This record gives sequence, structure tokens and C-alpha cells, in this order.
Amino acid sequence: MRYFTALALALSVFALGATASIAQGYGKQKVVYHINYDNSKKQTGAMRNIQNHINAVGKENLELKVVMHGKGLSLLLEPDSLKNTKLKYGNATDIMTARIDGLKQQGVKFQVCANTLKGKKIDYENDLYDVTKGDIVPSGVAELAKLQGQGYAYIRP
Repeated sequence: MRYFTALALALSVFALGATASIAQGYGKQKVVYHINYDNSKKQTGAMRNIQNHINAVGKENLELKVVMHGKGLSLLLEPDSLKNTKLKYGNATDIMTARIDGLKQQGVKFQVCANTLKGKKIDYENDLYDVTKGDIVPSGVAELAKLQGQGYAYIRP
């Protein structure tokens, strides 16, 4: 009985969140978040901003991408991989990867710049957390421009 009560409560909270986002008039949104800095506090703040955005609009109303290039790849860089690359920080700690996993489960796409991979000597398969070939874009800045041309709102937290 408790299980069903808890499930009903969880579903009603979810439905309330969806209703609240519609009531606020947010509607459907396409958004790209731009990360090109290696400051772990700012990156944590960006992940929190993204979650708050999802909470306000509802994941069903949001197409959200995170484009990383330059120092921004430190967000996904495994700390053990620093010695292999030209980056100073590897911020893919257990706490950060849990946040990333949670965002991915809500439909957030993380995209990585191929130019940065080459320039910083990063092997995406061994050095970055949960990156596949399909996550790599030819150029981070060109991808940002392309997405803005497709109607994505640009946010750089």
C-alpha cells in the first residue's frame, strides 16, 4: 500500500511540475548551453542552471544541448587522464559524473569539439567521461552558430 501511495505522490508531483511549466507560459524551448572554461565551481553552477531550467520548463518541453570546446572539455575529463592531455584540470569527479548522468537521463545532449580533442591531445574514448563518436562535432563554435541559426537560444552560464 505504501508503495502505491508513494508512486501516486511522485506522479502527482511530476504532473504538477509539468502543469506549472505550462501555466508559466514557457512552452517548447530549444536551448544550447556553452561551456568553454575549466573552473569547476562555474561548471557545477552551469549543471545546476541546466537542472533548474529543466525543472521550470519540463523535460518534455525542452530540447537542450551543452556544447563544450577548449578548456570546457575539462567538465568531462577524467582526473586520471590529465597527464595525457594539454588541459590543467579534470573535473569529471564522481559528483560531477552523477550530475551529468542525471541530465542525460532527462534528454540533455553533451557535444564535444573535435578541434579541441586534436589540439589538446584528448582521446575521447579513454580520457573523457561517457563520450561516444556521435557526441563529437567538428567545431564547437561552428556548432553554436549552427544551433542558433536553427532557433536555439544561447546561454553561457
